[in-house]
Amino acid sequence: MSAEEDFLAPYQEAETEFTEKRSRFIGHIWRTDSEEEARQRIEETRKRYHDARHNCWAYAIHDGNIVRYSDDGEPQGTAGKPILSVFQWRGVTNACCVVTRYFGGVLLGTGGLSRAYLQAAKNTLDAAGVALVSFWSCWEIPCPYAALEPLQREIDLCGGQVSKTDYGARATVYAMFPPGRVEEFKERLRFVTSAPLPMKYVGDMRTSGKIKESKENALPASLLL
Repeated sequence: MSAEEDFLAPYQEAETEFTEKRSRFIGHIWRTDSEEEARQRIEETRKRYHDARHNCWAYAIHDGNIVRYSDDGEPQGTAGKPILSVFQWRGVTNACCVVTRYFGGVLLGTGGLSRAYLQAAKNTLDAAGVALVSFWSCWEIPCPYAALEPLQREIDLCGGQVSKTDYGARATVYAMFPPGRVEEFKERLRFVTSAPLPMKYVGDMRTSGKIKESKENALPASLLL
C-alpha cells in the first residue's frame, strides 16, 4: 500500500472485558503509526498484566504493509491470528490489539479459544470506533464572536474538525475538512453571518474522522468456524 492512500484505523484507544467460562478476556486497542509504537504498547500491557497467563496480540501497520501476531503460549492459531482477522475483516490498519487472558480453570478447547479472542478483539474495536485516515484541507477563518458558535456547528455538520481557535479582537478558527466537504461548508457559511467570512487555505494534513455506523457489525460466520 502507498503512503499516500487513504486507509481505516482505530478512532481512539479502547479497553473492554468479558468472561467466558470463568476466564477473563481483557482487550486493549490503540492506533499505532509504526511498528516501534506497537511493540511499545505490547510491552506496556505485558508489564501491567504481568500476572496473567497470556497476553496475546496482533498489529498491522499501513506503511510497509507490516503484519505481526502472537499466541503467547495459547495453542497455535487460537489467539493472535483471530485478533488479526478482526482487523482484516474491518479493513483496519495502523492498529495494535492486545487481549489479556486470566485463566479461570475451565478449558475452552481450540474452537472456544478462537471464538473468545475473536470476540474480545471485536468488542474492543467496536468500542474504539473506526476512522478514515486521509488528507484533509486546512483553513483559517476569521470570525466575529457573535457568529463563533454557529460557525463551529456548521463545521461539525460538514464533517470538519476545529484544530484550534485564537481569541483576539475577533476569533480566528482553524478548521480541517475531509475530501469533498469544504465546498458544502462554504455554501452553508452564507447563512452564518450577514457579512462574508473570508477563508484562507492553509494546506493539507493527514488526519482522521470517525465513521458513523448505523448498526453493530456482526462477526461473519466464516470467522467463527
